[in-house]
Formats: sequence, structure tokens, C-alpha cells
Amino acid sequence: MQRRHFIKLSATTSAAMLFSRLTYSASNGAAMMNAPDEVWAQSGTDWVKLKPSNGLHYAYKEIHVSLKTNGNALGVYASSPKQELNAVRLKWKHNTPASAKFLGDHWERSYGDLQWKTVAAGIKNPWYVIVHDDKQTACFGVKTGTNSICWWGVNADSIELILDTTSGGVGVLLGDRQLHAADVITANAKTGEDTFAATHRFCKMMCEKPRIPKRPVYGINDWYFAYGNNSAELIKKTTAMMAELVTNHSNKPFSVIDAGWATYSPLLPGDGGWNDDFSKPNDKFKDMHALGDEIKKMGMRPGLWMRPLCARHDEKASLLAPKIPGRDNPKNPTLDPTIPENIARIKHNFDAYKQWGYEMVKHDFTTYDIAGRWGFDMKDSFTSPGWHFSDRTKTNAEIILNLYRAIREAAGENIYVIGCNTMSHLSAGVFELCRIGDDTSGHEWARTRKMGVNTLAFRLPQHNAFYAVDGDCVGLTTDIEWKRNKQWLQLLAESGAPLFISGQPEAMGEEQKKAVKTAFAQAAKVQPLGQPLDWMETMLPAKWKLNGRVVDFDWS
Repeated sequence: MQRRHFIKLSATTSAAMLFSRLTYSASNGAAMMNAPDEVWAQSGTDWVKLKPSNGLHYAYKEIHVSLKTNGNALGVYASSPKQELNAVRLKWKHNTPASAKFLGDHWERSYGDLQWKTVAAGIKNPWYVIVHDDKQTACFGVKTGTNSICWWGVNADSIELILDTTSGGVGVLLGDRQLHAADVITANAKTGEDTFAATHRFCKMMCEKPRIPKRPVYGINDWYFAYGNNSAELIKKTTAMMAELVTNHSNKPFSVIDAGWATYSPLLPGDGGWNDDFSKPNDKFKDMHALGDEIKKMGMRPGLWMRPLCARHDEKASLLAPKIPGRDNPKNPTLDPTIPENIARIKHNFDAYKQWGYEMVKHDFTTYDIAGRWGFDMKDSFTSPGWHFSDRTKTNAEIILNLYRAIREAAGENIYVIGCNTMSHLSAGVFELCRIGDDTSGHEWARTRKMGVNTLAFRLPQHNAFYAVDGDCVGLTTDIEWKRNKQWLQLLAESGAPLFISGQPEAMGEEQKKAVKTAFAQAAKVQPLGQPLDWMETMLPAKWKLNGRVVDFDWS
């Protein structure tokens, strides 16, 4: 690969010209990113510009960055034997078309704020960015499973890729090893291909080996009417009620037991605290194996919720993650994921689930428990500065991947895993499902509309490309008007993505049961991927293509 000489573009340059300027055609016919105009590295608080040499090698003192072709991607490799390495930045010069719109992703779940933006400067676009100017669509991203936390910046005169290599809140100590930081990938929309189809195809390119459920996933979950106040008796009651509405018995639905089943810490009596032992049920459940067997007899597949990095109230201090803002509540101690003993404990929990015969596990809170922040708070940095885990030789991305892979290994082949509050790009290819947005609600329609509709519209291109995308539940309760939930139920059921329903018994009248029966039948079979037709104009798309027809919704 040879360095390209760039020309200055006018403000009216199309994305097609932009794309061809930043890329070249490899010998295999794939589009490849050109070598960047500038390569920078951050050590501590200092950014230094690396000097190019030998084609695709860049260096400043002992910090080295090398680029090489990896199939259809541009591999980025970094080494810094003596200095901490916080980040690498690649910069390509270009002028942004004045008419362009931009779509990025989120670090983990989305928070009802995804949209096509018209102002790009100063905005972080996690993992990938799609650029469209009414003439063409250009896609820039990194392959899933990357060893750094990546985001794109689109400015008036440049496009940048920042690869965060921190370990905790400080730079990683690589020692003598070379870090394969990321594989940069790009694509242009095909002739006649709309932005949604191009984004979906690009997601498939970013994840070469997704882990997809063998059959469409659907079922029930008790959270949005019980909110932790559940019991074995309530689970059996709602499972029996909803099982009567199942018609496709060759693809049975799941009954997922959410938070409230595990043994509570003695330090937190009566408050439903999170400090639970996730290998043992509490007195409201007693025998999880027996409950799982009863769920199966009713015609559903048992699943449960857990929080992997939750520590016990009397935990040894040597096993805990450092206290940082957001992770300093003494009632919620967190395990350090870089300590092998903690990984072994998490695996032990999954051994129990396998012995009980559960077929789905939904794990939660790992991003928050690692970073002390939700995704929407990661504006300036992944986490607060100045701290590190027990092992400082791995990047945050590597630490997260190690945890995910341990969960995957422990779950085995017979348990589907849903990641909730997991880093999206690192979950792909590891878990079968991902909860792609923040919580919907069984109490507030505005929250379901914001988190549910927006999330599904803008992350549906990831469905069966990264994993099966779980847009969260229909909180079918007496608190939300049926005419609202009926639409959300229809959208989920016909989107081609998983459908989960939290059906409060008191809210399940004959009309609701009839609609759920239809929705279950639809969700149980393979369907065309739903498409938001007005997603470039609104954050809450109301016009959708579902099963070959256009459906208009009223989200007001």
C-alpha cells in the first residue's frame, strides 16, 4: 500500500468523492483506508505527533505505531515498552460536504438520543460513523472485538479515529508486547442501496463471525410490572398465563426471571439491594432447578438475570475494584475483573445455572461496574482519571473482552446469553443477544417511546449482523394506555428482532391476550428486517416498512 497524495475538496464535494479520496481499491477488490496524514499518540496527558518512516511505520522516541493490511481492513498496531499509552489518533485531511448528515453508534446501550446529525464537529461517534449527503453513503468503522475503545470524529477539514488504550483511568503498560489496537474498515453504498441497507451491510462487514440464535427469540420477563418484587409463585402464574397464548410450539418462548431471585446480602435487609449471591436463590424462590422444570412443563424455556461483578458485602478487600466516582457506594462493592479468582467465581455462577437447566442468562451492569459511568456520561472519557485495576498491562477493551469471553465459555453451547449494559462492539460475536437500549417502562409511556422506539430504529441495522438486537420489553401494565403499548408491541413483533413482554396479570384482558397471541406467532418465525423509513428526519420514526408493507405509528 502506498501513501496517497490528497487534493483539497470544495464544500459541495459528494460523499462518493469523499469516500474515494480516503480509500483505495485493494488487490482483492475491497475498499481500504488510505494511510492517514497524521498519527498521534497520547502518553499521560501529553499528545505527541509520530514521524512516518518506512511507508506505514510511525514513531516518536520509543512509541511506535504500525499499519498493515489485514484482509479488507487496515490494522493498527502500537507499542510503547517503557511509557504508558493512553491513546492513538489517526487523522485524514478532508473537507466535509455542507449537505452531509452523520450517524454514529453508542458505547454500550443507547439512551434515546441516536439520530442523523447535521453538525459533526466536536461529536464523538463510537465505533463507526455513516456519512450521507443525499448523493452517496460512506461508512467508516472498526471491526468488532477490537482491543481499544474507538470513536470517530468528523470535522470541517478532517476525519479522525481515536483508539483509547487506557487501563482503568491511566495509560496501559504494554511492556514488550505489541498491541493490535484495531482493524479499520470502510465501505461505500452500492448503486441503488439506501442508507439503512448500507448501514446493515456495513455492520455485517464489521463483524465477520456473529453469534446468532438458531431461531428467533421471544418470550416474557417480569421486570416491568414486578420491578424486583417477584417470587417463584408469581413467575409460575405469569408463565402459565402467557404460555396459553403460544401457538408455535416448535420454537418455544423464554420465561426470563429478572432481578429479585438471588440471595440478598445481610447488610441490605428489605431494600432489594444489588449485593446478591448469584449462585443461590432466596427464600421467595428456594429451588431454582424445580422452578426451571415447571417453566419447561408449561411450554416455555427458563432464563434468569444476574450481575456478574457484584461483590458480597463482606468481600475481601483484595478482590475489590478501586473506589471511584460512581463506584464508591459501600453497599455496592464491585469485583475487580482482572483478578482470576473473580473470573472463576463468575464461571461458578454459570455452572449453577447449567445444573438448574436454564437456557438463557441475561447479565447486566458490567460497563457501569467497570467504568463507574453509564454510556451517556462518557463524553470526555471512558472513566474518571487516575486509577487502575490490579492488572495494568491490559487495556480496558481487553479487560472487558476477557470478562465477556469468560462468560461465554462458562455459559457453554446450551445457554443463550443476553448482554445488558455491555459494550456493543465488544459484545458482537460473543453473545447471542444484546439489550441495545436503556430501560423501557411499565409506568411511563414517554420513557418507552424514547428508549424503545429510538433504540430500535437506529440499532436495528445491527440485528443478526452483530447479534440479535433486544429493544427491551413491552411493559404491558395498567399504568400505560393500551393504545400506546399496542403499537410498541406491533413494532417489536414485526421488526424481525426479539420480542419480550412484561405482562402484568391485571392488565391482560381479552383484547391484550389476543394481540399478544398474534405477536408471539409473528415473533416466533423468521421475518424480514423492519426498516424505519423516516429515520433521517426524526429521532422517533413513525413510518416503518414491516413485512413488505408501510405501517404508520402515532408515538405522540
